[in-house]
Amino acid sequence: MLEVDALGLTPLDRKLLTVLIERFNGGPAGVSALAAALSEEPATISEVHEPFLLQLGLIERTQRGRVATRTAYEHLGKELPTDLNQKLL
Repeated sequence: MLEVDALGLTPLDRKLLTVLIERFNGGPAGVSALAAALSEEPATISEVHEPFLLQLGLIERTQRGRVATRTAYEHLGKELPTDLNQKLL
């Protein structure tokens, strides 16, 4: 059975958010960089995981890459960075 959480996130969805927050300081990060960090294909990230995370408001797409939102930090119980609003511009 898949370990789906209350929002419907799979372990890989949560890992993607965790990597974005912890390894890329919340972003921005490109799909290729995220895929490499997760040992996944970029197409898997952009076609399977990203649309759902965007729909839930857990990430946003900016000109510079993907950025974790306040909702993502709160869902994972991570401390919000002071510059979060600036990253989302």
